This record gives sequence, structure tokens and C-alpha cells, in this order.
Amino acid sequence: IQPELNKISLAQNTLFGSYGLKRLTTQAQIGGKNGTMLINYGSQKYDGFMEHTASSKDFVNIFGNSTLSEKQKINVYLGYSDSYDQRNGELTREQYEDFDYSGNPNYIKNNAHSHVVSFRGGLNHDYQFNRNIGNSFSVFGTGIESDVSSAGGWTDKSALNFGFRTTFNLNFDLGTAYKLSGIAGTEMQQQNSRAISYAMVANGVDPDAYNVIGSQRSNRYSISKTNHLFTEWTLNMPYDFSVTAGVGSSYMGIESQDRMYVPANNTPGTYRPSTLSASYKNMVSPKFAINKVFNKAVSVYASCNKGYKAPVSSYFYIPYTGEVNKDLKAEVGTQFEIGSKGTLMNNKLTYELAVFQTNFKDKMTSVAVPNATNTATLYSYIVNAGEQIHKGIEASVKYELISNENGFFKSVSPFANVTYSDFKYKDYIYQRSYNIAFDFSNEKVLGTPPVVFNAGVDFAIKYGFYGNVTYNYRDAMFYSYVPTTASDPNMVHYETASYNLLNAKFGYQRNITNNLLLDATFGVNNITNTQYYQMVFSNQLPDAYLPAPYNATFFGGLNLKYTF
Repeated sequence: IQPELNKISLAQNTLFGSYGLKRLTTQAQIGGKNGTMLINYGSQKYDGFMEHTASSKDFVNIFGNSTLSEKQKINVYLGYSDSYDQRNGELTREQYEDFDYSGNPNYIKNNAHSHVVSFRGGLNHDYQFNRNIGNSFSVFGTGIESDVSSAGGWTDKSALNFGFRTTFNLNFDLGTAYKLSGIAGTEMQQQNSRAISYAMVANGVDPDAYNVIGSQRSNRYSISKTNHLFTEWTLNMPYDFSVTAGVGSSYMGIESQDRMYVPANNTPGTYRPSTLSASYKNMVSPKFAINKVFNKAVSVYASCNKGYKAPVSSYFYIPYTGEVNKDLKAEVGTQFEIGSKGTLMNNKLTYELAVFQTNFKDKMTSVAVPNATNTATLYSYIVNAGEQIHKGIEASVKYELISNENGFFKSVSPFANVTYSDFKYKDYIYQRSYNIAFDFSNEKVLGTPPVVFNAGVDFAIKYGFYGNVTYNYRDAMFYSYVPTTASDPNMVHYETASYNLLNAKFGYQRNITNNLLLDATFGVNNITNTQYYQMVFSNQLPDAYLPAPYNATFFGGLNLKYTF
């Protein structure tokens, strides 16, 4: 939202819904001659549709910008949020299929929750040296304090993240028919964090109450640093051809310190290092694309990109042995894509189409190390296990069926989009307990529905009425491959059911006076009372589902805005 220059407005937005949903947002917009400011304050309460799933959220956001001269301007952002969400754990497959949404009793007994308080801030300065060269420089920081509990225990964490980014924007005319434009810059970040974990034990005063924090399990202080160098250039040529090429180079370094002294780990025969470190260098990511525009309306393109995913700190340390996982590599992904987008039929039809294939190498997975009798797992660590091949098609279309400011229907625009995914493992070995390896090669990647389809219509009617109706379809997908027995390499394939959702929203907007705008809304989600999920966890049986409400939910709001 960009405040209007030389105008001041105040707005109060409200939203109420099923299961005790209440949200209040107050907004002030101040527009001056050379700058603007936007202030948001919001508060939300929700009782939850299942036991122990209530939440509360409060936030403040402040955005501001100022034009200092024709060549330079500054932007500033400050934000604060306090979020508390109760968690009742994942449902088992049997619970979900039986509509038993009581949750996991171990989560509830530990008062499972996520409480996060965060502060964010950033300052940006833009300077245009001349018509060819400009610079954008930003500094930013984030501070987070959190306490989280689950069935496994309690963790306190604090983190401070800070960094900067600078980008030069470059534009050059190469004669009358060629134009070269590009960016070049760098970004650096550092995060310092501390995580302390505890066991949870029964409340000795009141055994029926929630469990309480028990003995400390670990105390780790970590420092992670990243830096990126990047540049990307586009050459515009005659006949509406353009070529884009770029490259980036990334570095990541991690240091983790054990701040919990254990005497048994500090003898000549049992010594484990208290400080561990790892670094990932020379992660070079090239990019190339070519684009052709037809009749100023339709473009066809082809592109190739390469990227990296470096391991996180918990991957390179093996707590049981105290060893550093030195040979762990960063995952590598290479994507090839061809597509087209544009407008047709006198700009009434807008479409996008993309066909892609992404090849992942050195995908990371866990290895389980058994005890001497092969009856239990002593510890696990991460290795680069194999490859994944992701093939897919994405398409979207929107048609402006009616556009008439004087008609009963001022606008009617149907739309649809579809994604087809053929994601498979290749030379991929997944290792479970009891030191048995299972070959996932040629199996479908878990957690990926083959087809996702959305369709709907947006409309606006005379006298200020508007609305939309949407339909969502999500295909069935595999979420776990489980061996039949500990010694049998054959696997049972667990699959979700597909689902269809129908949602609708209607509104009324009107200027009560020249200065006061009213906007009222009412909506229904899951009109057909369909059982569906918000998330499914892969290879985590018996726990699997985070469900959504299987009955229709309702919401409505009233928004007022006064402009001075």
C-alpha cells in the first residue's frame, strides 16, 4: 500500500469468523509533498477448531520514504510482532481417517506451543548518479526471541541477524538498435544464535496439570555467515529479441560452540570438541535466458539456471560420536525451462505457460547406525544420498469477459491455473533403523500431488457490490514408504485422498461521503464440508496430518477509511 501524496487517511479494519476468529487492524497513511509514512497496528485472537490450537498475534509495522532530491531517496521499515500458537501435534493416519481430531496427547501434556517475539528493521538509500548508473544500498537486522515446546521437550532460542546489500543498476545504449542493462552487487549476512533445550517432567504439585521444564539437555551457540556476489545482464536486440546472462558466487561458514560442560566428554579417551566449524565455498550459480516478443503482446522464452543449498549447522555435527561431518556437500539444482506469456484478443485474455525440468544432485538424507546386535539405532547422521528429477508444467489463464463501467455487471473475469508435477527419485537410497537401506529410485517424490487445479471468477456489480468464487482441486499424493517388516525391502505406499474445495467471498464498497469509504465483506470457506489437510509430513509415521476444519467456516468484516 502506497499512501497518496499530500493526503492523510485513517482506516479501521475488522474481521470476525468461525471458531472465535477476531482481527482488528488500525492504519494511518500520511502523504506529504516529498515523502509518505504508513503505520499499521493489528491484533488477532483465534480459539482454534481443535483442542489446544488457540493463537494470538499482535504486530506493528512502520514504512516511510522520502525524496531528498531528484537523484536520491530513502526508505525505512520497522516492525514488531508477538505471536503465540498452541500446537496439538500431528494426527495419525487412523485418527485422520476416523475424523478423530483430538491430537497427540504427548504434545498437549507438554503444553506444546510456539511463541516468537521479533523485531525487524531496514534502511534503504537509492542514488541515481546519472542516466546510466544508479545504486541501491540497504542495511537490515532482525532480533528474535522464542520458546517452543513439543512432545520431545522445550527449547529457548535467541537470534540476532544483521547484514547489508548493495546493487548497482546499469543501463547503456549501444547504438540505435541495442540496449544493455544489468545489475551487479553483493550481500552479506551474519546470524548469532543460542539454543538451550530442556526435558519436560511431570508437575509434582499437580500431576494433572501441564508438564514443566526439567533438566537442561544442551546449550549451543552458533554463528553463521553468508556472502553473495552477483551480476546479471540483459541485451535487448532488434526484432524484439533479448538475451539475459548472469552469475552468482556464494559462501557460507558455520561455527557451533557447545556451552554445556559434560565432564565425561573432557578426558583424553572421550574428548569431544566444544567448537565445530564448516565452510562451503565457490558455490557458483550461472543463469542464461533468451526471449522473443511477438507483436508487443506475446513472448516466448527459454532459460537455464543453477543453484546450491548448503547444509545447516545441525547436519555437520554428530552428537553421539562428536565427529564433524566434513565430507557433506551442498545440494545442487539445475533447472531448464521453456515457456510463453502474454495477452491476446485485444488484451482480454492473459496467459502464462511454462514447462520445466529440475535436476537435483547430492540430495541429503539420513543414515542410521545400529548397535552391535542390530536391534536399535545408536545415532544418525546426514549424507548426500542421491538425485531427484522434477518435471512439470504450469499454466494460468484469465479472461476479461465483461468490462463496462455503466453496465449492471461492471466486470466479470473468470480465471484458472493448473500445475502438473512428475517428480521422481533417481539413484536415491533412504536408510532407516536397523541398518536397512531402501531404494527409492524411480519412486514418486513424497509430498507432491501430480495435479493441482484452481479456477474461479472475479466480478463487480453496479452499486458497489463485488465478489469471487473459487474452486480448488488437489490430487492424491504419496506421503510415506514404509517397509513391511524390518528385514523385508518391500515397501507399503501410504497415500492421501484427493480433495475439492469451494470458497466464496462477497463484498459491498461505497463512499458514504466524499471523505469516508465503507467496505463490508462476507465469505465462506469449504462450502461443501470437505475433509482436507493443511499439511502432511513425509516418512514420519505414525504421525502424519495437520488437518483443516472439515465443516464450512464463515468470516465477515467491516472496514472504514477516512481521508482528510
